[in-house]
Amino acid sequence: MTAPYWNHNVHYHPEVLAAVPDGCEAALDVGCGDGLLARKLAAKAASVTGVDRSTEMIRQARTKTPANITFLEGDYLDDSPSLAEGKYDFVSAVAVVHHARFEDAVTSLVRLLAPGGRLMIVGMAYNKTALDWVISGCGVPPSLLYRRLRGGKRGPSGMPVKDSSMSWGEARRAARRLLPGCEFRRRLLWRYTVMWDKPQEGGP
Repeated sequence: MTAPYWNHNVHYHPEVLAAVPDGCEAALDVGCGDGLLARKLAAKAASVTGVDRSTEMIRQARTKTPANITFLEGDYLDDSPSLAEGKYDFVSAVAVVHHARFEDAVTSLVRLLAPGGRLMIVGMAYNKTALDWVISGCGVPPSLLYRRLRGGKRGPSGMPVKDSSMSWGEARRAARRLLPGCEFRRRLLWRYTVMWDKPQEGGP
C-alpha cells in the first residue's frame, strides 16, 4: 500500500509490517492516529484494532475503515474492557511510548499481548553523548533525500506531539530490562526499534 504522505514514523511502517507473525489473528495498533498503519496491518492480520486517545485522530481514522478494522477512542494505559488483556497476537506502538512513563507504557503493552505474541515499538529518544549526536547527524542526508522523493515530510493534522524524556542509552537499558531478550536497534531518522516475543504460558 502506498502511503498518502511520508514522515519519519511512516518510514518505519515496513519494519513493523515485516514483524507481524504468520497467521496473526488479532493485531493492535496503539496510538493509531489517523489509522494509516492499522489499514496496512489489515492485510497481514485477520482483525485489527486501532486505539488512540485523541478524538480528532479517531474521527479521521473512521473515515476509511476496512471491514476487519475497529477504531476505538481510549487510552491503552487504562484497564479498559474494550482492550482485552492478553488478546493480541501482535501489538505495534509507533512514536507512542514516550508520551507516558516508559515503564508504564511497556507494562501496559505487554499486558495486552497474547502469550507467544510479538511486540514492535518504534520509539524516540534524545541525544546525550557525542556519539548520539554523530549518529543523529548521519540521519540528516537520508531525511532530506526522502523528503525530496516523497514530496515532503507531512502527517495528519491535529496529531499530538511530544519530545522524549529519555536518552538513547536510557531507552536501550530500560527496554532490555523490561523486555528480556528483546532486539533493540538504533535507527537513522531519529528512531529506535524494539521487537520482543512474549513467552508462551508455562514457558521459560
